[in-house]
Amino acid sequence: MSSSSKRDNTANGVEILVRGTVQGVGFRPFVFKLASRFHITGTVTNTSDGVVIQAAGPQLAAFIDAISGEAPPLARIEDLSWRNLDEPLADSSFTIVKSRASASARANIPPDISLCRDCRDELNDPADRRYRYPFINCTNCGPRFSIVETIPYDRPLTSMKRFAMCPACEAEYRDPANRRFHAQPNACPECGPSISWHDRKGTVVACADIIDAAIAAINADAVVAIRGLGGFHLCVNGCSETAVARLRERKRRPHKPLAVMVANLEDAGRCCHLGDAENLRLESPEHPIVLAAARPGSPLAANIAPGIGDVGIMLPYTPLHTLLFCHPRCPAALVMTSGNHSGEPICTGNGDALKRLEPIADYFLLHNRDIVTRVDDSVVRYQAGAVRSLRRARGYAPAPIRISRQLPELISCGGGLKSTFSLARGRSIYPSQHIGDLFNTASFEFYCESIDNFKRLYEIDPVAAACDLHPDYLSSRYARELGLPLYPVQHHHAHAAAVMAEHDLSGPVLAVVLDGTGYGPDRTIWGGEILQADLHAFSRLAHLQQVPLPGGDAAAREPWRMATSFLHRIFGVDAVHQDLLPSIDRNRMRLIIDMLESDFNAPLTSSCGRLFDAVASLLDLNHVCTYEGQAAMQLESCARSALTAGWKDAVIDRYGESERYLTQIDDQRWEINSAKFVKSLIDEISAGTNRAALALQFHCWLISCITRLVEKLSGVTGIRDIVLSGGSMQNGILLEGLLFSLTEHGLAPFTGSQIPVNDGGISVGQALIGGVQHVSCSTHES
Repeated sequence: MSSSSKRDNTANGVEILVRGTVQGVGFRPFVFKLASRFHITGTVTNTSDGVVIQAAGPQLAAFIDAISGEAPPLARIEDLSWRNLDEPLADSSFTIVKSRASASARANIPPDISLCRDCRDELNDPADRRYRYPFINCTNCGPRFSIVETIPYDRPLTSMKRFAMCPACEAEYRDPANRRFHAQPNACPECGPSISWHDRKGTVVACADIIDAAIAAINADAVVAIRGLGGFHLCVNGCSETAVARLRERKRRPHKPLAVMVANLEDAGRCCHLGDAENLRLESPEHPIVLAAARPGSPLAANIAPGIGDVGIMLPYTPLHTLLFCHPRCPAALVMTSGNHSGEPICTGNGDALKRLEPIADYFLLHNRDIVTRVDDSVVRYQAGAVRSLRRARGYAPAPIRISRQLPELISCGGGLKSTFSLARGRSIYPSQHIGDLFNTASFEFYCESIDNFKRLYEIDPVAAACDLHPDYLSSRYARELGLPLYPVQHHHAHAAAVMAEHDLSGPVLAVVLDGTGYGPDRTIWGGEILQADLHAFSRLAHLQQVPLPGGDAAAREPWRMATSFLHRIFGVDAVHQDLLPSIDRNRMRLIIDMLESDFNAPLTSSCGRLFDAVASLLDLNHVCTYEGQAAMQLESCARSALTAGWKDAVIDRYGESERYLTQIDDQRWEINSAKFVKSLIDEISAGTNRAALALQFHCWLISCITRLVEKLSGVTGIRDIVLSGGSMQNGILLEGLLFSLTEHGLAPFTGSQIPVNDGGISVGQALIGGVQHVSCSTHES
């Protein structure tokens, strides 16, 4: 926090500017109450630059200290400054005045916040006028980002503008002592939004109680589309294999895990193993989906997360969810998965949902409050001593990432999978909510719509753009068409920079970046990299062995292709005669081997994701994936079944022998010989070694090889800061093992927590690198 002047000569009063997340979090009512406490006269108002306070009084210093020291729990003050007033304040009292626009938008938009305890109590109180009202909220909870059209954050600038408050709500809104004082979405059954019940054709279905009708449909194994906070959910009975199978068939999502919602922590504990960290996050204001180890014998249907040891679980975060679980016949768990066809953005509008979801849903539970910005559920997981974001959306977006460097107004356009974009200005990077995979027109339209929304909200007019090095990503094409100075950023360099942004590292660092794919400057497919990097440039010091990717993208969907590629590397054309991959048709294997022999459509890759695929296939865990990362997740789950309390000791024990898997290609570069390990794995398979033990052995081998190689490179470069990133770092065994072993060898590892280490975080890294490079270019030109 800073002051533009000293606290001397304040006899006339001061004008205070507070920036950060200070709108939509009860900040003005908080200031009003402080003013009463310290006998301050003046005004407080929202502006698009922040909250502006004009204040005078003998206890002014204590008042200013209390603003920052006692701020509401949802507020995030980034800067507090003030100036002395030239003329005395005429006010004899303290008032909240009408919001006004200012020259620039510097205020942060607050995320949507889960239902607070006070509102939940009122929701269930028959004597309360909002008893069972599905849109109850106050200054401490409810919609924010999903309903705001522009700032300052006031009701006329949200989708609540069509609902005029009744006298009772208006009185609460004007009462400084009331919890709903200046709560912009304030409403009640008399004046606010309402819900309705429809069949799959959109016809209103008459019923005495909509919640009762919805629960009856769910208990009959029907699929119900529910319009929620930031979009639609598809809901079924999470304890019914029949209902889950029906949803999977209609959504064409045969195996990908489905998130479930339960009533409370006690019920969550019946479904999965939860520690204090998971419990705290489940009940946090953000209420994300938390991934946790499934508990044997839980009430969940067996087909919720087939072949995977974890389940995604969350608690009710809206009043409507709470009403469903308060019904006496509500199942113990409800599947709440994104309301879309797989690969498309979630539906937000009623008409859009009735059209797109009609083939999936039997009934629709709708409401009439418009969703301005679609926001999916966030996903987190407790790994290696911290809760780490895997999908940053509801509850977290659009909160900024604060950095120590000054950046220009810039847009970074992200990648292809798990896409996000970021806007940057000053010392803030604003990552978007999770967009999804940019491989179809609907997703790209959502991407463009969200960019326009962010630019409008923050009044950022980019002077430069950054994008992925891959020329054919839709995000890269979008960046080129902007006509701005463009900074293409190599995929894995961006991954590294995202972690550097979170930990305020300038570099140089050694970055271990492991994922499925990233376009390299040599036009090969990277994915198992050790880079020396700073915010200006990088060099490739080491990588996993490059092997052919037979069929290109098809190999990512069919892990047996990568297994065949490794077998061909080891045995040549005789690979087809090996007693391995018995379930794969030999004629298909011969076609792949012919492809490899002729070097046709088999680009080289150092991908860690494809190495995981190959091992999963050789261990007969998965030969054909129906969703991204499936084989790797199954391999981790298999390895977890072999974990013991001292499993990390096995990493240390293997440290010495890891040397034989390291090859120096030239003076500049090393390689980890994956094929040599795969040959050892094949020998163990032939000897009948337990599959789970081999899955764990693979993880330990990879951890020890990377640690040994990083230690070598650290000795050469003198760099001890090690960055860990990339989608493969979502693997808890791999991440925990690397953090442990690198620390044991005297190195300082850093990884992502607030920012996803998967492709959802690369737009942050792009923004930082692109911004630094643009400033550098501008400085040199001047």
